[in-house]
Amino acid sequence: MHIDPYIILGSAIIGLLVGMTGAGGGALMTPMLILLFGVTPSTAISSDLVAAVVMRPIGAAVHLRAGTVNMRLVRWMVLGSVPAAFLGAYLLRLMGHAKAAQHNVEVALGAALLIGAGAMALRLALDRQRGLQRRATVAELEPRPLPTIAIGVLGGIIVGITSVGSGSLMIILLLFLYPTIGANQLVGTDLTQAVPLTLSAALGALVFGHVEFGVTGSLVIGSVPAVLIGSLLSASVPDRYVRPAIAFVIFASGLKYVGVGTTALGWILCAVLLAAGILWLGRARPWASHDRLVDDRST
Repeated sequence: MHIDPYIILGSAIIGLLVGMTGAGGGALMTPMLILLFGVTPSTAISSDLVAAVVMRPIGAAVHLRAGTVNMRLVRWMVLGSVPAAFLGAYLLRLMGHAKAAQHNVEVALGAALLIGAGAMALRLALDRQRGLQRRATVAELEPRPLPTIAIGVLGGIIVGITSVGSGSLMIILLLFLYPTIGANQLVGTDLTQAVPLTLSAALGALVFGHVEFGVTGSLVIGSVPAVLIGSLLSASVPDRYVRPAIAFVIFASGLKYVGVGTTALGWILCAVLLAAGILWLGRARPWASHDRLVDDRST
């Protein structure tokens, strides 16, 4: 088993971001292994899933202590996600090591990343629009069993195949299904249900997948202490600044995986950055011109 110091460094950086923002590590860790270190997609996915078994319970434990976990939702989601994650790992095995199969895995991973990036951006927009609405407490939120199980099934299959989905896709589905759920409860519930989901997907990866224990060990060594440090820093780093950056990285990785060329990718990312800058400037002083006009008319 070879421990790679560069993978340790990369996983530490991503673990720090995960600890500060609560965003899913799979959407960042797997692309790092494939794009920067040349790990095959199936091996990267399987190794990342096994490493996540150690990393994810840290965030869940923090929210359990804070009382921001809706265990009724967790039970319904786990009922669908755990068997579905095992199925996803089996489907990944059927794709095999052939070049065409590896390409299919990359395309599936890219599609999941693009969905996750869009989900994160939409979540940010919805949070701003509904910022003043009353949030339901854990006791007040009434579960809807069948749709909640369906969310678990969808997320479980995606996580089993690509290792991506829990932090970026399932959380937005919960937000649509339970529009009054509080942000802390949303993240805490998702992190907690992700523990058995990740365990199931990791078991499937060990049985059906292509786990490289040197890669897994390097990920654990780098990410676990970084997640702890990131959790301690989360109070001082505004979430609204870090999440858009993570969504941007996920979006760029997704475009690359689905086959977008390097030149086209550069132009697309430049356009996204330009549009984001214009939106940020517009939000910085949204009513400045209007206020001056009102003052002029009142004099």
